Amino acid sequence: MRRSFRDAIVGFSILGGIVALAGSMLWLRGVKLSRSTWNITASFENAAGLAERSPVTYRGILVGSIGKIKVTPNAIEATLDINDAELSLPIPVIAKVSNSSLLGGDVQVSLLSLGSPLTEKAPLPRSKDCLESKVLCHGAKIKGKPLMSISTLTEELERMLQKADKKDIVSNLVQSTKQFDLTQKNLDELILQVKDEVARAEPIITHLNQATEHVNNILAAIDNPNTLNDIIQTAKSTRSITKKVDNLGSDMGKIMEDEELMSAIRSVTIGLGEFFNELYPVQTSELKR
Repeated sequence: MRRSFRDAIVGFSILGGIVALAGSMLWLRGVKLSRSTWNITASFENAAGLAERSPVTYRGILVGSIGKIKVTPNAIEATLDINDAELSLPIPVIAKVSNSSLLGGDVQVSLLSLGSPLTEKAPLPRSKDCLESKVLCHGAKIKGKPLMSISTLTEELERMLQKADKKDIVSNLVQSTKQFDLTQKNLDELILQVKDEVARAEPIITHLNQATEHVNNILAAIDNPNTLNDIIQTAKSTRSITKKVDNLGSDMGKIMEDEELMSAIRSVTIGLGEFFNELYPVQTSELKR
């Protein structure tokens, strides 16, 4: 009986070792039997630096690892195994390849969620009610961004230069620069002409300033109360003289209309003429002269 008990312990130990070895092999291959994990597929144009079992993070927290990396004719697809079954990410979600530190380090994949925050009652990724239009669900496919390096920057720069060459951006820029220089030259000439015109107009401006001063002086003199009183008195005197002249004119008109008076004036005038002729007779010799 003791021997049977000993054999049973040895058998269970061997079985436990086999199970542990199988679990280790499955763990090393990235196979997980737990239902708490879920996976998504990220598509990269360039997966330089990525490797199986590379860490997957979300906001700096480790949430999973890379399972399998598959090369396709159009892209490189990496399976991301997420260990947190309650991790709900609003879409769109991007998988970005980055370094673990500013100085380099291991390459990892960071999940970036660009969607609106979810409510507390949002369905889980493995749930049957998971809405693929709002939440990143189990088995979904997302777009990945490769790691930026000197080689990728060089390729991107070459691509930009090729596009610039095709669209003649450089030549157009040169033409724009020439046009700008021509415009600047015309503008300088216009400024010189304006300066000449201002120099010619300077004497006129001086005379205008002097005339303005005279006008200001006249206005200041008119604004003086004594001057205003003199002007008022002059106006009153002018009205009085005008009235008297008008009265005199009317009186002269009446005199000219009186025929008897005019006849008497004529008789007096003729009589005075004859009287002066008698007083100062005109000599015949003087008449001949």
